[in-house]
Amino acid sequence: MSDGSPRRGEAGFTLRCAVAADAAGISALFHHSFTATFGHIYPPEELAGFLAGCSEARFRGEIDSPDFAVMLGEADGALMGYCALGPQDLGIQPGGRWWVLRQLYLEEEAKGTGLGQALLERAIEESRARGMDDLYLTVWVENHRARRFYERRGFVEVGQYAFKVGNIVDDDRILRLGL
Repeated sequence: MSDGSPRRGEAGFTLRCAVAADAAGISALFHHSFTATFGHIYPPEELAGFLAGCSEARFRGEIDSPDFAVMLGEADGALMGYCALGPQDLGIQPGGRWWVLRQLYLEEEAKGTGLGQALLERAIEESRARGMDDLYLTVWVENHRARRFYERRGFVEVGQYAFKVGNIVDDDRILRLGL
């Protein structure tokens, strides 16, 4: 990644690049945050199957892959959030070089602290450093808070995406930021 050194945030958090040893913590944070935010939408068996695919091994593979970038936000050594960038099939054919902000998740107590914004800025910085022309992401149509967050940074809607959780298909929107 462009600069793997830790950075201190205004709200007392530190940003750094993930290493393989962080995979268990990232997986646990994802499971907790996704369930807290979206768990009420899905039947338990569909949610469990989806979360099983978001394992420690999967996150370790992404951390170790040169095609991905995973950045962490910590406070007093505790993982408070992370973002993951990399390839993903969105069903569109954009031109140029592009990447997807695959995930940006925070612990509940980290929301509103500026950590989400700091991780997003770091993701944009990393995308530019790797020569990307565009950064894409998907957001569920009912996640108005997240959509406002991304739109304030300049992301615009460019399409629809079918996000699958087991046999459930959610209506997501694809957002794009020109870099």
